[in-house]
Amino acid sequence: MTGRWALAPAEDGGADVAPLGPDGLPAAPVTREPDLAAAVRDRPDVTRWVWRSTSEVYPHLLAAGVRVERCYDIEDAETLLLGHEGRHGEPRSAAAALARLRGGPVPPDPPQRSAEPGAQSPLFEPSGTRLPLADLLTVYADQQRRHQATAHPGRMRLLTAAESAGMLVAAEMNRAGLPWSADVHRAVLHELLGERYTGGGEPTRLAELADEVSAAFGRRVRPDLPADVVKAFAQAGIKVRSTRRWELQSVDHPAVAPLVEYKKLYRIWVAHGWSWLQDWVREGRFRPEFLAGGTVTGRWVTNGGGALQIPKVIRRAVVADPGWRLVVADADQMEPRVLAAISRDPGLMEVAGRESDLYQSVSDRAFSGDRAQAKLAVLGAVYGQTSGDGLKNLAALRRRFPRAVAYVDDAARAGEEGRLVRTWLGRTCPPAAGSGDGGEEAGIPVAEEPTGSRPTGDPEDQRWVPGYASSDSRARGRFARNFVVQGSAADWALLLLAGLRRACAGLAAELVFFQHDEVIVHCPQKEADTVVAAIREASEQAGQLTFGETPVRFPFTTAVVECYADAK
Repeated sequence: MTGRWALAPAEDGGADVAPLGPDGLPAAPVTREPDLAAAVRDRPDVTRWVWRSTSEVYPHLLAAGVRVERCYDIEDAETLLLGHEGRHGEPRSAAAALARLRGGPVPPDPPQRSAEPGAQSPLFEPSGTRLPLADLLTVYADQQRRHQATAHPGRMRLLTAAESAGMLVAAEMNRAGLPWSADVHRAVLHELLGERYTGGGEPTRLAELADEVSAAFGRRVRPDLPADVVKAFAQAGIKVRSTRRWELQSVDHPAVAPLVEYKKLYRIWVAHGWSWLQDWVREGRFRPEFLAGGTVTGRWVTNGGGALQIPKVIRRAVVADPGWRLVVADADQMEPRVLAAISRDPGLMEVAGRESDLYQSVSDRAFSGDRAQAKLAVLGAVYGQTSGDGLKNLAALRRRFPRAVAYVDDAARAGEEGRLVRTWLGRTCPPAAGSGDGGEEAGIPVAEEPTGSRPTGDPEDQRWVPGYASSDSRARGRFARNFVVQGSAADWALLLLAGLRRACAGLAAELVFFQHDEVIVHCPQKEADTVVAAIREASEQAGQLTFGETPVRFPFTTAVVECYADAK
């Protein structure tokens, strides 16, 4: 193996490359290679490529048939380090990082590129984002120093490596696409919506339901206009504040049933109708753009296509290729298991060490066998439901699992006070706007790592949550309470994906979908059992890498199916 190499694409389609020494600086002169893909292909023994941005380089390597085992994404690392330093919102580009180092004016980050159906990732992003290789390596060397300066350098390096691995997985998923049958999709749309009118008008079933709504009110009402519906109910002597389904279903009026049905079908028509199918499905694949770490908590998002909100009825169109299968894997009660691992609560760790139903086990200990109450209590502790029955449930949970509840309580208190809150590996929640310099770390209890429990090397929404940036300190506290759990779960999931990607490297199997606690692998039928076993192994390895040696287990429910809709 030849260790780490750095790479910077050149405008002529080539690349500057150089081997790196232990200090992160070139160990030999920089070499200009005439072809970017060949520069990587001709060095198969490189253990890690260091580059500015995975999204800039890797799609073009994949298009040329070149797969990279590991990488270090400088701009992704800059995002994590800025957050850890309490400097959320500062420009994250390599050019900005270099300017900060040299004391010059810091350029703003370029605007995020909007997703366009069928668009290919450009090799070069807007001018001013790229740097010569020597300048990139200056930033890289400084990042190594900053990693070492964190409270837990091993954890922070692990998080950075996991995020970079996630970038590779996202690029490969974008390249592969999710198997999709356009014929099945059209049949589902016809079954649900009826005939499609030319010119973009509502399909027949929506038009029929709109007529039924109007007939029930005795006048023409537009069911796609909430204000019109609220006004119609008011004229009928019924006060409703919105047209949300839960509120409508509490109303006794003949318009309710067709209105609820209309709203359900209207969402399908708008979000996953014929136009969506034409825009996003090509050559038997749905091709959204997955963005690793697209939220504050580290959860993924998609840039267009709505891949993370596919209705169950539309999942009937997700069909494996002939002779292939979809291995659909759901993590079982992931967040409470993560809470057990990060809080080091002995009782909750013991419960989470079983592969059996965690909520049932909690209910047997604290809620007289009432599983529903146990689930409400655990999720209430994580999400901040601490009033009414939630308060009573939380008290029962605190008696049985005091360290777990104290952990999220401390996080909530830190959030209310505007302090930084971190996941187990070091992903950082932004402080409230105007809460000071943000440099003080939250006093969240962090269990000591057993010696040798985790290698110090590496393995293989920035969207705001509503209410977080408001002046409501309690809302910030609720978000911080959830952040330490959900964010640590996202860290674990990255390591799961990295391990699963490595296990599938020698197979025809391909990762095609991921959201929070669910992963889909598309593979030949003969590889399905191997993939199921790989998911199980990657899950356990991710738990050990992320949280050290604990009894907590992270089981998956897996289904091997031809159609995604059959998995649940």
